[in-house]
Amino acid sequence: MKRKLAAISTFLFTFLYSAIAFAQDHGEHAAEAASSGRGLVALSAGLAIGIAAAGGAAGQGRAAAAALEGISRNPGAAGKVQTPMILALAFMESLVIFAFIVAFVALAGKV
Repeated sequence: MKRKLAAISTFLFTFLYSAIAFAQDHGEHAAEAASSGRGLVALSAGLAIGIAAAGGAAGQGRAAAAALEGISRNPGAAGKVQTPMILALAFMESLVIFAFIVAFVALAGKV
């Protein structure tokens, strides 16, 4: 429980501390950026990439742990477990890369 609380508090501290950088005025470009909403798009793109990477890493960790546990319980099934595990890891990673591409397309203003 302490680890979860420490991780959440670290995330919140980093997020709120970095909000100072987003809130600074940049002169003549501030009014243009505020009216177009580009700052919110940049913030949401950064959050999307972070959440996708965290979710993908958690999913890959659980998949690998389950596969290794299955192999350790039945070493004869290593060949049958390894191929679907690698395929599942590739699908998880493709979702993270998809979120990365969507965030960059949103930053480019094409969405």
